[in-house]
Amino acid sequence: MEIFVYVLLGLTSVVGLGVVIWRGWTLRWDNVVPPAITGALVECSTPEDIKALRRACETQPSTLGRLLLNTSSHLDWPKVENVSALETAARREIVRLERGLIVLEIIIGIAPLLGLVGTILGMITVFGNLGQTGLNNMNDASKLAVGISLILRATLIGLLISIPSLIAWSYFTKKVEVLAVEMETLCDDFIRRQYRDKK
Repeated sequence: MEIFVYVLLGLTSVVGLGVVIWRGWTLRWDNVVPPAITGALVECSTPEDIKALRRACETQPSTLGRLLLNTSSHLDWPKVENVSALETAARREIVRLERGLIVLEIIIGIAPLLGLVGTILGMITVFGNLGQTGLNNMNDASKLAVGISLILRATLIGLLISIPSLIAWSYFTKKVEVLAVEMETLCDDFIRRQYRDKK
């Protein structure tokens, strides 16, 4: 049974590491807010510039690109409706950016508990054997100490999996928040400029 707990801890660490690498790769700043799109956005003031912006968004698939494509295709709508459509699309994109973070949250909670289960199962085994054989000499006491130190490793492994997962989860959550604010600022500026020009 203890082996099963250690296998679960191993799987938990592999899954956690996989999620951290995956999210680290997909949440790169240039991947979400490409410089080519922000550059085209800064220069966007005429209908021809909007076409160039749309081309940049299509050639650089990204979260910001999808939001700007959505907004620029609805410029004939009233401003309120376009802003509402953008907000809906933005919520969907934020959910996409947060994918996988729930897995890290689960690992943060479950890894220490799995370690504790392993420790308890090991203690039951050690003290069960001790109850059958008794503690007769110093040699038996040293075996007991070795057994307890092996058992406590399960808790340590659980914590060593949980702590980096917590750090990664906090970092990625904050990064998604910062990216969301940056994209909101850029999209808001784009919409204000386009509708100001139509007055």
